[in-house]
Amino acid sequence: MFITDDFLLPTGAARRLFHAHAEHLPIVDFHCHLPPRQVAEDYRFRSITELWLSGDHYKWRAMRANGVPEEFITGGADDWSKFQKWAETVPYTLRNPLYHWTHLELKTAFGINDLLTPASARSIYDRANELLQSPEYTARGLMRRYNVEAVCTTDDPCDTLEYHKQVLNDGFEIKMLPAWRPDKALAVEDTYKYNEYIDRLAEVVNKEINTYDGLLDALKTRHDFFAENGCRVADHGLGEVPYAETTYTEAARLWLKVRQGQTLTRAEAWQVQTSLLIELCRMNAEKGWVQQLHFGPLRNVNTRAARTLGADTGFDTIGDSRQAAQLARLLDALDADNRLAKTILYNINPADNAVTAAMAGNFQDGQTPGKIQFGAAWWFNDHLFGMRAQIDALSSQGLLSRFTGMLTDSRSFLSYPRHEYFRRLLCNILGDDITRGLIPEEAFGDVERIVEDVCYYNARRYFGIE
Repeated sequence: MFITDDFLLPTGAARRLFHAHAEHLPIVDFHCHLPPRQVAEDYRFRSITELWLSGDHYKWRAMRANGVPEEFITGGADDWSKFQKWAETVPYTLRNPLYHWTHLELKTAFGINDLLTPASARSIYDRANELLQSPEYTARGLMRRYNVEAVCTTDDPCDTLEYHKQVLNDGFEIKMLPAWRPDKALAVEDTYKYNEYIDRLAEVVNKEINTYDGLLDALKTRHDFFAENGCRVADHGLGEVPYAETTYTEAARLWLKVRQGQTLTRAEAWQVQTSLLIELCRMNAEKGWVQQLHFGPLRNVNTRAARTLGADTGFDTIGDSRQAAQLARLLDALDADNRLAKTILYNINPADNAVTAAMAGNFQDGQTPGKIQFGAAWWFNDHLFGMRAQIDALSSQGLLSRFTGMLTDSRSFLSYPRHEYFRRLLCNILGDDITRGLIPEEAFGDVERIVEDVCYYNARRYFGIE
């Protein structure tokens, strides 16, 4: 058996920490991309292919790298053929996190311990599909299976949140909370798409939006609506952290140019985005929300593929732009008038780990433990090497003990084992430190508390999950 009870736990101390203190804790998944409708409707998946491969750009990238035609990835091939191609790819993913995730997910979801290979594919496909017909394998059933306590989805200001309301009214015991993601309100570079979006926002608030004040008014209306529906988290996706000195009057003038169909220069766009982001972050602070800043990716770098398949299909990458100066100025502008909300910083370039971890320390307020967080290893970094590097950077520059821990950042109901993967690695690292004498045996009780806090309790407290 590959995924044993002691997978990734080579020392006795690691095994004690995981099995006694991490393994059975609930999951607070505070950043994900689950489709709220599937939770509301308690969706039943037609096959493991739909559940496992649909929308998973990690797997899509691996399949393309293995020479699999797009027909079997995002194309029109039938479910079995797509699964078969994934099974052919899995043996080639050794040392990629997909190899571990694949077998951890098969074991925890379906009790399947076989390695996924072309030879085992049909048997695994049939066994998984048979289980998917049983009542406990619906969307909600899978969340229960993984002991999920709460999830925060990712939602545009124009979203109705109807499915969040439905889940609440149904009395579903797992909290599904919206997370405010206003990226499109800042995307002023593409004038045509931007004005299309503002027109849609105007329809939602039932008011014309022809001034900068009007835009902020509309966003505030939707921000209030999200709060009324349980939102306590804002999420901002940023290629580069924008910061350019500007005035409110100048930002309003430049924004009006976009609304009138004109194209801004890059410097002008940064002025508008800086002003807007600061205003939105102030709204977050006023409501006591947590804000998450994800920065650094280059989006849709393969224009032919993006044109054919659209966004979020596996053609984004790690960017290497400098972030420190702009991030410092943004956080400082918010802190200057005491309107810096609890903030989690996620960098996509691992070269920025130390920079980001150190930056968090500059804006701790001496009142809220871990107010500014260096967030979990994100996207291209959520593997053993990346998670270890993030933990090491955080431990070196800040307090691992106050860390809010792992998240899935996923559209899949089978991604919850990423929490287990992280927990095993955390126990591995701390257990190894104890075994090597870097942490004294007398402090084992403190380590037990840290494991429980990082895996569960810190996130629960930080986000106010009750």
